[in-house]
Amino acid sequence: MNMTDSTIPSTTGKKLVDPITLEIVRSGLVLVAEQINARIIRSAMNMVVKEMEDCSAAVFDGRGRLLSESASIPIHLNAIGLCLQTIIEHYIPLSEWNDGDVILTNDPYAGGGSLSSHHTNDVIAYAPIFWQGELVAISALTVHHVDMGSMWMGCRGWGVEIEQEGIRFPPVKVVRQGVPDEQLISILINNSRLKESLENDLRAQLSSITLAKADVGRMFDRYGLDTMQSCFEELIDYSERRTREEIGRFKDGVFTHEEFILEDGSMDGPYRLAVKVTVSGEEMEFDFTGTDPQVRGPINSPLSATYAATFYVMRCITDSSIPNTEGSKRPIRIIAPPGTLVNAQWPAAVNQRMVVDHSIVDLVMGALQHSAPERVMGDSCGCHYNEIIATDLVKGSRVHFGEVVPGGLGATAKKDGASALSCHVTNCPIPPVEANEIENPVLYLRREFVADSGGAGKHRGGTGIMLSYQVRTDNALLHHTSQKSKIPAQGVSSGRPGRSGKWIINPGTPDERALVFAIGDVEPVKNGDIVTHYTPGGGGYGDPAERDLQSLILDIREGFVTIEGAAQDYGVEVDPSVQIS
Repeated sequence: MNMTDSTIPSTTGKKLVDPITLEIVRSGLVLVAEQINARIIRSAMNMVVKEMEDCSAAVFDGRGRLLSESASIPIHLNAIGLCLQTIIEHYIPLSEWNDGDVILTNDPYAGGGSLSSHHTNDVIAYAPIFWQGELVAISALTVHHVDMGSMWMGCRGWGVEIEQEGIRFPPVKVVRQGVPDEQLISILINNSRLKESLENDLRAQLSSITLAKADVGRMFDRYGLDTMQSCFEELIDYSERRTREEIGRFKDGVFTHEEFILEDGSMDGPYRLAVKVTVSGEEMEFDFTGTDPQVRGPINSPLSATYAATFYVMRCITDSSIPNTEGSKRPIRIIAPPGTLVNAQWPAAVNQRMVVDHSIVDLVMGALQHSAPERVMGDSCGCHYNEIIATDLVKGSRVHFGEVVPGGLGATAKKDGASALSCHVTNCPIPPVEANEIENPVLYLRREFVADSGGAGKHRGGTGIMLSYQVRTDNALLHHTSQKSKIPAQGVSSGRPGRSGKWIINPGTPDERALVFAIGDVEPVKNGDIVTHYTPGGGGYGDPAERDLQSLILDIREGFVTIEGAAQDYGVEVDPSVQIS
């Protein structure tokens, strides 16, 4: 981002800080957040963090207003600030924050609502940053810890209440003026099956967040209190002004859309998600009234996650140069009725809330196709998780393997959807096969694109993949989440839906069985069993008849579309005897 003197006037009519200093401070704050995240990734033991980077950092001012974020997990980022406000308002006011403190929580229902952590595995830490005795900033870090003592090892499984999802602790000072509360840390560690991993990663989390104090302190040493606080105000106001300008380019009106989730593991679905988006001048309102009540299965979304998914869409469809600060949220209002799928209330289970949160992205995009069609995209593959757990009761050893499985993203007005990515609010890198095989009891057999899985359109939806591996341990249980297994990713502007996904155990053998539940409880698997997962493709954008012929030929050559698919989906006959090059 390049800030010039003409683009950043002061909101008060006075120039509070020169634009060069402002840009240096802005990029410095982003770097602080990125360094916090990098430290935990380099230090973590668990694969979910060190390879899939399931962690996110942010920096707030001394009043708890967002200043910067790391480029990491969207579902975390837009919720860290909401949890911070819950802490300040209900637990520990800022007047009680001391230099050297660290506050920790993982309770989705802290404060009596659901404006906190999203599920018990996401532990959020906050550390105040003092400069010359004054609270000037707060650093924050969310880390996904693999096992927090839920009914099954890991964080999947099919629970029906929050108490089955592991130990919950409200916001509490785990470090007081630089002194760790070892008794509290011991309680947390003893509630995990993977004690060594949790202890290492928890201590690394506390260290990563407190080191930000020196990084921010150097900025205050260089520029001083008045200049730094002036920069904070300007950055927040600038983000608000730029966001309002972007919204002002949308078509005014009231736009509705609905999406359906097949089931929650109980086969009681489908469940309806509904939104009414009102665009009025430079402001927007997202009203989720009409969404079905919260359900028995663990897919319910805490309100903080619903906010995060909605804000994520706004970041996607507005200028990427707008700084991620508190100001970008000011023009946006969200209504989510309590006790529904988008505003879970205790004791609803939430550990697979990402099923709803991915659907919220598609839902909001679907509504906005009528207001800003050139900015939205087709539906994407949704939420896909894969876990193998095993316990040896004689030796007392435990095994955990888990990964996010990628699929196809929706196409946009300008390009094809991305293929083989963990989409939208997940955004986790896909671990290398070698890293997984070294640490986990699996042997990968295939990981490849699935031809014709991307929805046809002027721009094609991203393709899903076929993942196949062999289980290499005894007494194993499989957890899986497979969104879009029956209801495919829908296209936009006459684009066609992508292909649905599916799970099969031991395909092509007498022991073959398909997993009926899209979100199921643990499934027993034997040593030597083959687990195969076909992930969905993304929805297409625009009429398939308008697809550029050269692009279609390239798709056939690269294996994204077959000759049969070209004829069926695009109406283009290709002579199979002619070599395409």
